[in-house]
Amino acid sequence: MEKKQAVNPYLPPGAYIPDGEPHVFGDRVYIYGSHDQEGGEAFCLLDYEVFSAPVDDLGNWKSEGIAYRKEQDPSYSEKYKAMYAPDVVKGNDGRYYLYYAMAGGCFTGPIHVAVSDSPAGSFAYHGCVRNADGSDFTKCITFDPGVINDDGTIRLYYGWSLAVDEETMGGKGQEVPDDAPEGLKNISGSFEEKMLRVQMMMFDKTEEEVRNTPWGIMGANVVELEDDMLTVRGEPARIVPGQFDAAGTGFEGHAFFEASSIRKIKDMYYFIYSSEQQHELCYATSKYPDRDFVYGGTIISNGDIGLGGREKADRLAATGNNHGSIEYINGEWYVFYHRQTHKTSYSRQGCAEKIQILADGSIPQVEMTSCGLNGGPLLVQGAYSATIACNLTNGAMPHTPPQKIEECIPYITSKIINNTANNIANNTMNNITSDTMSRNGERFIADIGNGTRIGYKYFHFDKDVMLELLVRGEGQGSFKVFADEECAGTVLVAASDEWRTTGTMLHVSGDKALYLQYEGSGLTQLKEIRFKEVR
Repeated sequence: MEKKQAVNPYLPPGAYIPDGEPHVFGDRVYIYGSHDQEGGEAFCLLDYEVFSAPVDDLGNWKSEGIAYRKEQDPSYSEKYKAMYAPDVVKGNDGRYYLYYAMAGGCFTGPIHVAVSDSPAGSFAYHGCVRNADGSDFTKCITFDPGVINDDGTIRLYYGWSLAVDEETMGGKGQEVPDDAPEGLKNISGSFEEKMLRVQMMMFDKTEEEVRNTPWGIMGANVVELEDDMLTVRGEPARIVPGQFDAAGTGFEGHAFFEASSIRKIKDMYYFIYSSEQQHELCYATSKYPDRDFVYGGTIISNGDIGLGGREKADRLAATGNNHGSIEYINGEWYVFYHRQTHKTSYSRQGCAEKIQILADGSIPQVEMTSCGLNGGPLLVQGAYSATIACNLTNGAMPHTPPQKIEECIPYITSKIINNTANNIANNTMNNITSDTMSRNGERFIADIGNGTRIGYKYFHFDKDVMLELLVRGEGQGSFKVFADEECAGTVLVAASDEWRTTGTMLHVSGDKALYLQYEGSGLTQLKEIRFKEVR
């Protein structure tokens, strides 16, 4: 098969697989993640779909099909209607075990397990993680599992923590997930009393359970499993604190929120997680699997916050929750993460970037790019979807809540065509794979207003080319074209209800970031950028 260039998002158009856990099995890398619906109205609406690529050809991702359906789990109901971020580990018996949480808004049940003879699936229901007496294991908050086969010992990492503003909790109410029970909205009392009630209601805990857990129920934990991959061996241990237990520790300001993931690199354990900041993936390290973890830093932010000292107000894209991990693929390390689209956190797409693990074990923060898995800049030839933009900002981008943002901002969106919209309406979406979606929709950047800056990193310019943009909308003005920070041309934009091509000649050389900055009235849309050779 001919090698393709790799772009971000790295999966085929129409594939919304966030929370990506990458694992190399044999000569392929597999991605296990949640499955959002394009333009969806809740998290993780669809069944698990597995994607894989050859380790030496990271532009050639293919769908392995629907690997596991919600209805296969006996717990599936209105209360447990969504399967959240999974992980997969190879057991000592040679089979592949998929760990996941089911929820309908709050996280109240145990972690569930399915099994397959192949890393691609299909998987069959295996059971729930349980105590030695057979009862469900629900200590702390059993959510977002990460699993490792540590030289024959199976370790399960899990947990969750609220990420809220204490001042807000103390006075005006509390910031809790929008799909949390309605009873949380009007809790009165001190901050401590509010937190107790929030934990009891959200996680179906008794007051005794909350008060008697020595290190609290919120934070990151690890526990060993027996060879049956279900039964807990011993007691869980707290490895990283949540926001309300991080004061005075190295984790303060970057405490655990969710997204447990674990890797062992030589003799060091790397715990990757989403911090209280939510937009970033952080890491902590220890020589031990169950104690003494030390905060390491931020690996990636889906707004490039923190990179080079960048503040939240200067984020380079609308940020939102983040989840992913790192993996060693064909001699290189990569971080997998996700971004938000459709002005919500309900339609997330997987991205990846090359990282370095330095001699001292540290991982420097990397920037978002359009060419993360490509091994280098993209070629200046042919057409690219405008949605591979890694920067998209009007200078005042927000942090994305689950519900749709109402304010006018530039954003990546889609229009479903043909019969796909009817299938969604008829609740038959689970029969449609992402490959089908890619044939039944168009994706573009919408609501591009005056001052919007769209960035693509990076392209390799080795000759003069004509840059063409496919645009439509009511906007009238121009796109200023920059190669890095040098103005390289101007593309005129006129109002049109149909997609129209407009362009400019570029005289640029070298590896450059390409920026398009709109200056004009009205709002315009961008579907493609194209490069044409000058003859």
